Amino acid sequence: MNVKKITAFYLEGCPYCKQAREALKELSGEKAEYSSVNIDWVEENQHPEISDQYDYYHVPAMFVGGVKVYEAHRGEKYGECRENVRRVLEAALS
Repeated sequence: MNVKKITAFYLEGCPYCKQAREALKELSGEKAEYSSVNIDWVEENQHPEISDQYDYYHVPAMFVGGVKVYEAHRGEKYGECRENVRRVLEAALS
């Protein structure tokens, strides 16, 4: 299986980033394949030289093979976030 790497941008203290990490943990517990996906977490304030190379506005933002698959939005509920994180994981596994 050719698993693609995920690049995920976040901000320390961001509630949406926190729920994305919770969703990731929950989903990985439900489906073992998700645990095999490599995620490169990039704190955008600490690594602007990396985040400036990607096109996104809100965090978390997740890219699979350089393609944006998920970008959070204001007011996003946990269920929506969880479904988006699942889509990212599936894209990495496809």
